[in-house]
Amino acid sequence: MNKSTRKPVSCLLAAVLALSSVMYVPEAFSASYRDIKGSEPTGGTMLADTVLVRPFMLVSTIVGAATFVVTLPFSALGGNIGEAGNTLVVEPAKYTFLRPLGEL
Repeated sequence: MNKSTRKPVSCLLAAVLALSSVMYVPEAFSASYRDIKGSEPTGGTMLADTVLVRPFMLVSTIVGAATFVVTLPFSALGGNIGEAGNTLVVEPAKYTFLRPLGEL
């Protein structure tokens, strides 16, 4: 590894290691935690939602909207424009923007 790439790679590695220790939430993986309804989300869950889930769902909403536009003629022929729009655009957008932070 040459000198110009060593610093960015080491900074990226340090950031990944720091986030991996913060994002680990043991109670989120236990069966009893999933069975509890209405419990408050933890800080780790909120962080994981903000850093990982929301950006992924934003990309999913954009890709779904593009797919909806491309497949719109076929959906019109099949008579399922509303169903296609709901599945490809509305559901990912609701999950991205309307869901409370940390509620996965």
